[in-house]
Amino acid sequence: MLTVAYLANQFPAAVEPYVSEEIQELRQRGVQVIPGSVRRPHAPQRGSANEASEPQILCLQPVRALTLLRALGLAARRWDRIADLVTRVLLRGKESPKRRLKALLHTWLGAYYAVLLQERGVDHVHVHHGYFGSWIAMVAARLLGVSFSLTLHGSDLLLDGAYLDAKLENCRFCLTISEYNRRYILKHFPAIDPAKIIVSRLGVDAPEHAESPRKVACGARRTFTLLAVGRLHAVKDHAFLVRACERLRDRGLDFECLIAGEGPERQHLELLIRKNRLQDRLKLLGHVTRQQMDSLYRRADVVVLTSRSEGIPLVLMEAMVRGKIVLAPAITGIPEIVIAGETGFLFAPGALEDFVERILFLHILMRSEDRYAASRLDWIRHAARIQVLHNFSRRKNLTHFGDRFLQLIATQNFATQNFANQDWSPPHEDLVLQQI
Repeated sequence: MLTVAYLANQFPAAVEPYVSEEIQELRQRGVQVIPGSVRRPHAPQRGSANEASEPQILCLQPVRALTLLRALGLAARRWDRIADLVTRVLLRGKESPKRRLKALLHTWLGAYYAVLLQERGVDHVHVHHGYFGSWIAMVAARLLGVSFSLTLHGSDLLLDGAYLDAKLENCRFCLTISEYNRRYILKHFPAIDPAKIIVSRLGVDAPEHAESPRKVACGARRTFTLLAVGRLHAVKDHAFLVRACERLRDRGLDFECLIAGEGPERQHLELLIRKNRLQDRLKLLGHVTRQQMDSLYRRADVVVLTSRSEGIPLVLMEAMVRGKIVLAPAITGIPEIVIAGETGFLFAPGALEDFVERILFLHILMRSEDRYAASRLDWIRHAARIQVLHNFSRRKNLTHFGDRFLQLIATQNFATQNFANQDWSPPHEDLVLQQI
């Protein structure tokens, strides 16, 4: 039986359901999967999908002293397998001394992970995200003498990218969630074999009882509602949304803005909301259950995203498959799902006035009695739903993932094979739109 170690920085995590979904897909195909977490996972939220999903997770924390000593012994005995990686950390590249020290510690943790896996007959190690967990997984794979692969998403590639040259050089293959990411990798790492970089899209399910666009558009005149969904992290830039809400209020718009999510930026955002006297307009909802999220999507007029860096966010897929109007920055892979004026709306990255003007424009369209305006919005809602169903279907893309993942692991001479990326990726969105 094929055995794959599957590592994430933190697993399970409510904001990363795709990790559990991929593990289940592989298990259904007869693969033994050993899930792993670098950090200790949070206690699952009540009613969450991860609440009872994984009875046996190989967690690296808390670190045990005896296993750390065994890890040093393993690294010493098999030093020849990781010597070039340590050389990369110490002597090459432009990383800061602090970053190099962290990489050395992560190398030790890689040996620690290898010790935990040593008796489990692992054939391959896969890791989600290109952060420190990917260095740990790569070192462990080297010490175990097995192959290694990773999935790159957004900020781990575009903002962080620490030691990605070594990770991409040493991986058997790299999955990434957008065509933009693939082009970025090939441009910035030209020595990497293009056949190793493969687009593997994420996806969502359509709700069982979708509300009709006409009903959404023509409901009772109520407060215009903006909804943002995402972890309260600096890269999500909810502070931008707070400033935009201040402008919208000053422009006389009657609205409410709801932000669903929790994270380290909460205190800063609460202060910013009070400073701008937006307590009656803008609400931080914290963690929201799946059932509550369905209700929030139904309530929203526009689902907004203000991130500085993204892959292709699940929140856009979830909103669009429900026939919601979305507004997002024209960055990275987002234009692959949000085609401006066709499946949603885009604004110039970081341009506060552009964001505000587009919200005001959408408010006018949604409150207009003009049949053409209503028809245009209905068409965009329909096109958005079709876009997700054709290109970002969870079931379809998980099937593609399982097929290709096993094919890549099973292929002994991967480097000599010519796997065209187009053969694997779902059809381009424009082809779908031409069928609407």
